[in-house]
Formats: sequence, structure tokens, C-alpha cells
Amino acid sequence: GYETSGVQGAILFCQTKMVKYEKDFNIAVCPCVSPWGYEHIQRWNPDAVDPNRSFASRDDPDACGSQEAANLVRLLNSCGVERWALHIDLHETTDTDETEFRVAKSARDGESSEPGTIPDGFYLCGDEKNPQLEFQRAVNDGVRKVTHIAPADPDGTIIGSPVVAEGVILYDYTALGLCGGVTNAPFTTTTEVYPDSPKATDELCNLGQVAAITSALDFMLAAAP
Repeated sequence: GYETSGVQGAILFCQTKMVKYEKDFNIAVCPCVSPWGYEHIQRWNPDAVDPNRSFASRDDPDACGSQEAANLVRLLNSCGVERWALHIDLHETTDTDETEFRVAKSARDGESSEPGTIPDGFYLCGDEKNPQLEFQRAVNDGVRKVTHIAPADPDGTIIGSPVVAEGVILYDYTALGLCGGVTNAPFTTTTEVYPDSPKATDELCNLGQVAAITSALDFMLAAAP
């Protein structure tokens, strides 16, 4: 949706790097899962639903809570893949997450909005049920050659979640309805770029996303028997 470098980074990978990997991998790229959100710079869709909290099933698109999630599940099912090897979900964490989205979400749900912090830098969110920390570290090691990795807050967290390795936190993908859980891949990660950092540029954010993809693919190649 509104997380620009996720879309542009995926396209840039296709334009500049994918050919290097096509003999080793069959690659499916979905650059923009929420086109309305991208065009309107909104995290939500027109129904005030966050698509990345609506992936209720990896098999049944009708069980998903948004049209965007349902459409992606249909697309993935049409590929006929029994088991995916790798799933990378490209995202951003922006200042507007704190100043706009969380405030609006609290108002929608009748809750109080508690102030939080936005991490300055790139970080990864792995799957709590399948952390694969060696893989997460390898992705961050590739990204740090392009842009900086987010430090933990003084309490050892990033966006309120414990840091389990440098620049890595964990969420339960399935329980939260995250896109990262929509495949059965053994290696999964969700990238988070901070485009509002004084150290960042649009180009660096896009290149950071590309570095995450290529580092993940290189890890897979190195681990292959």
C-alpha cells in the first residue's frame, strides 16, 4: 500500500537483479498488494481495513478480511506450488504510523492512543513460530551494506517488541493475519524500512529492499546441498 519502497524495491529487483537468480529459483513477485492504499498514501483500504492484518487463511480467500488479501491468496493458489521455499514481505515503518494511523485506528476501535516510538533504521520482523534467526541475520548483514540497521530502544525493544537479534523482532504471523504467513515457506521475513530518517533517501530505501531480497536468495543458495 502506502509503503513506497516496498513497491518500488520489488520493481527495482525485477529490473536489475532477478535475472541473476532465474536459473536457480522460480520467483513470484507481487509488487503492490494494496493499489488503492498506494495511490492514496493510506495504510488502510477503502473499507478502513488494514490488509496486512487480514490474511486469515492461506487456502481460502473468502476467509480473508480484505479484498486485497483474498486476491493475493487466489493468485498464490493459482501458482500450483505445494511448498514455497522463501517468502519476503517488503514494508516500511513511517512517522505517519505513529502520528496518523495508530491515532485513527484507536478512534475507530474506541480505544486510547498510547504514544510510541518509530525506530530509526532498517529492521526485520520474523515469524515467532519459525524465527530462523541465522537467516534473519544474513538478510540484515546484506542490508547494512546499503543502509543502517535500527538500534533497539533503551528497553531492548523495537516498536514494543523484544529484539531477539540485532535489528530483528518477532510477531506471530498467523495469529495477526500478516501477509508473511500466507505461504508455507520455511524461510520468511518482513522488512521494515524507515524512509523518514535523516540518514535515508528514497533511493537508499529502495536499494535496501533489493539488498534484503538478494541477501535472502543468496542465503538459500549457500544453504542448498
